Amino acid sequence: MNNENLLTKTSVLGYPRIGAHRELKFACEKYFAREISESELQEIAAEIKKTAWITQFNDGIDYISCNDFSFYDGILDTALMLGAIPKRYRTLCLSKLDTYFAMARGFQDDKNDVKALPMKKWFNTNYHYIVPEIEDDTSFSLDIEKIQKEYQLAKSLGVETKVNVIGPYTFLKLSHFTGSKTIQEYVSQIADCYKQLIKEVQELGVKWLQIEEPALVLDTNQKDLALFDNLYSIILKNNQDKENRVKILLATYFGDVRDSYTKLLDYNFDGIALDFVEGKESLSLLKNYGFPEEKVLFAGLVNGKNIWKNNYEKTLQQLKDIKNYTKAQVVISTSCSLLHVPYTIRNEVKLSSDILKYFSFAREKLFELVDLARIVEGKDVLDNALNHNKDLFKGERVSQDKEVHQRVQNLKPGDFKRCPSRQERKEIQKRSLNLPLYPTTTIGSFPQTKDVRQNRSLYKKGLIDLETYTDFNKNKIKDCITLQEELGLDVLVHGEYERNDMVEYFGENLEGFIFTENAWVQSYGTRCVKPPIIWGDVKRKSEITVSWSKYAQSLTNKIVKGMLTGPVTILNWSFPREDISIKDSVYQIALGIREEVLDLEKAGIKIIQIDEAALKEKLPLRKNDWHSEYLDWAIPAFNLVHSGVKAETQIHTHMCYSEFIPIIKDIDNMDADVITFEASRSNLEILEALNANGFKTQVGPGVYDIHSPRVPSITEICEAVKKISSFVPKENVWINPDCGLKTRGEKETVESLKNLVQAAKVVRGA
Repeated sequence: MNNENLLTKTSVLGYPRIGAHRELKFACEKYFAREISESELQEIAAEIKKTAWITQFNDGIDYISCNDFSFYDGILDTALMLGAIPKRYRTLCLSKLDTYFAMARGFQDDKNDVKALPMKKWFNTNYHYIVPEIEDDTSFSLDIEKIQKEYQLAKSLGVETKVNVIGPYTFLKLSHFTGSKTIQEYVSQIADCYKQLIKEVQELGVKWLQIEEPALVLDTNQKDLALFDNLYSIILKNNQDKENRVKILLATYFGDVRDSYTKLLDYNFDGIALDFVEGKESLSLLKNYGFPEEKVLFAGLVNGKNIWKNNYEKTLQQLKDIKNYTKAQVVISTSCSLLHVPYTIRNEVKLSSDILKYFSFAREKLFELVDLARIVEGKDVLDNALNHNKDLFKGERVSQDKEVHQRVQNLKPGDFKRCPSRQERKEIQKRSLNLPLYPTTTIGSFPQTKDVRQNRSLYKKGLIDLETYTDFNKNKIKDCITLQEELGLDVLVHGEYERNDMVEYFGENLEGFIFTENAWVQSYGTRCVKPPIIWGDVKRKSEITVSWSKYAQSLTNKIVKGMLTGPVTILNWSFPREDISIKDSVYQIALGIREEVLDLEKAGIKIIQIDEAALKEKLPLRKNDWHSEYLDWAIPAFNLVHSGVKAETQIHTHMCYSEFIPIIKDIDNMDADVITFEASRSNLEILEALNANGFKTQVGPGVYDIHSPRVPSITEICEAVKKISSFVPKENVWINPDCGLKTRGEKETVESLKNLVQAAKVVRGA
């Protein structure tokens, strides 16, 4: 496809960096295992970048990004670019790349034992970023070696790229300050780095520098605006006076900039990227305040976060509305980086064309951008893309399941409330479960070794029968139960060997989902997920987990948890429908999982864990929208799942890397009996909030980080438990890792759990 030098230009804010077939993941894992050298890793990375640039160039994209590639995370890249490397990593005396990976993954050898930096969710996505740590003696200094190499590599291919960087405001707002200095004390230093950055990329010959400030779409007060002003008054000073200067594109995404829009117009930015997909007020801002004719508006009209085909007719109307309010040049852009969608539907060979025609992954979104530009320019006569697109949106894509819709409509307030009260249940469960003080458990999964993955693959390919597949998993479960008994854990799990993914597995057993072969999306570092697609109405086909849990429980006298994924997480970690409301969709899922909960209880499972790892993921970015647009149905959806169980049945839930403090009361209102969550990387910061808000649910703040290969010491775990117990009554504390053990190696898992159990014995005797 070619844009034929159209007047209407196209832009991509960022492109997937994992490669079409997850080449980056596999290369990094080989590097970690010392199976390839750094130069070999860099060569693979270079090929991934070159493919991305050439693809976008050949497909007709005008504004192509470089420096959107990362070996692990873009915020971590920014920390290195600015020299924000905490002392404990600098003193390891590693290479630049190994220092980078130590910050992301931790580092452990005979002489050193250093934890990784904290990790949190990136705004309202399933992507995770590494939280920069700013110490009192941090001295910012610019290093653009990565930018230079990428820009020059693209240039050698004949591709002119804009250079992408995370902006200083977002970097500072997302950073953790460990000392006594305030954020204001770093303004001058970091602003000087960005001012120097502009100078150096200009000397490189860069035409456009994309400075990304997504933090502007959050609630922004006068103090925040003053911080932004202090930064950019330094960064942009005298920039307009230079000849042949680099043009500055201020990029925002994931929402609108209602608090800062008029202020942004006053700065000497040459272009501003606005999100017209998730930015509810973006068009109104344009209507009310205009947009300067001398600037370029990069209009985010193609959704960078979903996989459904763009509705050209609606988008063209949006574009027409935009042009009614400005005479500026309008570039048709993605709403955000395409990092959040799979690579291309061309990797899907099993799904029929009747299904695939509704999907648009990263590569296909390039075609959509150019289609829209050609239609605007009146050059769509031969391709007839607009009419083909209109045909796609005629009529209903799927027929409704009337029974499912009726069940949702018939839900009553009593269906969402569990009786008796949590305190009454606690006393009943204390007698029936008879667990020790500081009970120990794991989050659910055990290491998914090569033979486990192979067994599942052979079964899916039809190379082994169901009996062979099942017998293998039963042997694994038996070994897992034996191991946990030998380790001395109090509440056991079956290991989840039958599950490929905590969401995909349930989607496969619910009607309404379809699955891809290769639609992988980066979650963090080398971790990629393959989200299911909610295609139609959802209901449970038959029992999903009951037989596995029942078998595991038959092997031991200790309690084995039943392990489920909650409805909100299933929804948030899938690509959702756009033809019904999110609320109705999640209630459909909740009713299916509720049936599974009740069947587990009937089978004699005394503790049932319903993971809501992604509860906070789709929380609106602005506080005023939290309840009306999300929490008012997300919390009830979880309540619906477990409200029908007996008082004796203990309900657990688990949550992953997010900032839970702002919604701590809402989490308590989930009315679970026990909640486990990530706390190790964030140094148990959530504990004060639990105490301050009178949190009533029993808690298991993770005492060690499973996203790092390091083994925690007994002393380290004891100190964590003691800290937890200083904020939470000890009778309410559980001891557990901070997430499932699926991605860990067997040896480090066993050693870590040995130390965990021993630490529990120490604190019980203290």
